[in-house]
Amino acid sequence: MVTSPVVLGVSAAILAGGRARRLGGADKAALTVGRARIIDRQLAALSAVAGDIRIVCNDPARYAGLGIRVIPDAIADAGPLGGLYSALLDARHDRVLIVACDLPFVTAALLGRLVQESRETDEADAVVPRSAHGLEPLCALYTKRCAAAAKDRIIRGRLEVAGLLDAVRTRILEPDALAPYDEGALFENVNTPHDHERVRGWVELNEKPSKDRITE
Repeated sequence: MVTSPVVLGVSAAILAGGRARRLGGADKAALTVGRARIIDRQLAALSAVAGDIRIVCNDPARYAGLGIRVIPDAIADAGPLGGLYSALLDARHDRVLIVACDLPFVTAALLGRLVQESRETDEADAVVPRSAHGLEPLCALYTKRCAAAAKDRIIRGRLEVAGLLDAVRTRILEPDALAPYDEGALFENVNTPHDHERVRGWVELNEKPSKDRITE
């Protein structure tokens, strides 16, 4: 297993502002996978890489007990792109790891690789993985240089996060580069009750204890 130390000068944000309509309004981040909530699994991974972490959410009471900074959207009703923009504005550091709150299997090793790629290619504004399902812009690294382009797209009502990648200099981390970090479910997300059951079953069948995950 590839591991990553805490990286100085890197910020991070979990985007948790969605309404989760397909989950009946349930808090995705509070769903349990293995013996831990998704939010706890993500914080364990992010804390191994970044020292400056926040949650973007308009209901701070949800996460009051975590001891993590919770910030509201800087622009209301702008979806995940608005959450990304808010995180970039609030971050202490230029490089910001962005993770959607419905990804239970993100690892510190992957996040560390995103930071490494960004540092090795200073001309890139964003480093984004490409999985078998396509680009993964909500498990990626962005620099503060992306904030202006994100705000411009929000103002024009173009809220697709993937569209931002066409407006900034993006480095793609291809599937072969992801192979050392992917045990088969790295980018599985939880949007429906069926998704939740599926990822819980994946844990029961496949997940083994490791240094950069909270596991069953």
